[in-house]
Amino acid sequence: MDKTQQAALKAAYRQQPPALGIITVQHLPTGRMLLEASRNAPGALNRHRFELKLGSHRNTTLLADWRRDGEAAFRCDIIDTVKVPDDPAFDADAELASLLALHREQLQEQGQLFY
Repeated sequence: MDKTQQAALKAAYRQQPPALGIITVQHLPTGRMLLEASRNAPGALNRHRFELKLGSHRNTTLLADWRRDGEAAFRCDIIDTVKVPDDPAFDADAELASLLALHREQLQEQGQLFY
């Protein structure tokens, strides 16, 4: 691969918007789960991991479980993504909110516990 192809690939990557989606941080021993919608799902997962490792996560119950059981007792996933259409009238926030509500409802029906 020559430098012009490499530069073109880098430019194309930079122009891609981050993935919109629903993320989970699940404590495996208890099954309890943090469920969240984000306009940047990979970045949100990274933020949660970073805050937990740093010991400054906003959710104190989640942080207490992390401190007690460690990183190996957690699973972080992007469970759903939103494909953004070219339509300028598309409301990403509304789409994420409805998708989050749908996932929360489905998981609650299965008896899922949340943070």
